[in-house]
Amino acid sequence: MNQSYKKAGVDIEAGNKTVERIKYHAKSTFRPEVISGIGGFAGLFELQHRYKNPVLVSGADGVGTKLKIAFAMERHDTIGIDLVAMCVNDILVQGAEPLFFLDYLATAKLEPKKAEEIIKGISIGCLEAGCALLGGETAEMPGMYQQEEYDLAGFAVGVVEKDKIIDGSKIEEGDAIIGFASNGLHSNGFSLVRYLFFEQYHFHLDEMISELGCSLGDELLKPTRIYVQSVLQIMKQVQIKGMAHITGGGLLENVPRVLPAGLQANLQLKSWPIQPIFTLLQKLGELDHQESFRTFNMGIGFVLIIDQKDKEKVLDLAKQYGETAYVIGEITKGDQGVVLLEEGR
Repeated sequence: MNQSYKKAGVDIEAGNKTVERIKYHAKSTFRPEVISGIGGFAGLFELQHRYKNPVLVSGADGVGTKLKIAFAMERHDTIGIDLVAMCVNDILVQGAEPLFFLDYLATAKLEPKKAEEIIKGISIGCLEAGCALLGGETAEMPGMYQQEEYDLAGFAVGVVEKDKIIDGSKIEEGDAIIGFASNGLHSNGFSLVRYLFFEQYHFHLDEMISELGCSLGDELLKPTRIYVQSVLQIMKQVQIKGMAHITGGGLLENVPRVLPAGLQANLQLKSWPIQPIFTLLQKLGELDHQESFRTFNMGIGFVLIIDQKDKEKVLDLAKQYGETAYVIGEITKGDQGVVLLEEGR
């Protein structure tokens, strides 16, 4: 009896077709430093001489159970943007410029068209971040995943001059906290989101939600904002003392990660608008402020900490570079946490 890899569930030809389909998308992201093409054993990237004392900054992440929404909607061209965003926004926090990105796509059965849609989204994210999609891995593993499902992981590498690393050590009492608006949920809290919408209240993805102004599925698949280009431009003109990417753990757990001991972040709750998706989730889940702000970004996707004298300049620059930004609080003496304040307190 003829035994073959294909009969076991792995289609080598599908893998070859996938590589051919994604080459165009990857090549569209290449920077001048890239000196290899897609399809080799490794990607090559030349670190040019414009750096005096370069430090490489790396990060890895995934998309979490937001993937379940993409599966259900059979829409795969935006989830790659989320993947890139989760990685490049993280390394941006240290002041690093993303240089290149690698992806890992694992699935039960490789479908070249679907894979191309996923990689297309990744390439769009790389273009937004200004980094090259240098390579990746596509794994077909029957028996490991459910049919029609896949998993994604991403890896970003960036660079920063050693004397320009942003680590929060210069933050001091009285500094202003600037929040950049998110694009909705981004890629965190989806286990709770799916539980509330689909298990508890039996919503449908194609259901139009008046508060949201779109279908529930469209809202949930809004891709994570990539803040790289705007923040890199602002860094050239203003001293940024600390930054935080607001991901899992929300504002309550991510902002303290950059604070020196003895300082806390006081956030004014009414200093920025809470987007309807968060208000709806709070209502459905009867979530209090603490739980909401520890689970979701609550409308703020990225935070800058700067000197008070620079806040108006930063707001103007943010608008110039396409961001919606707010002064959301101030650094005070305290126990290295976040305090949520009602207006006027």
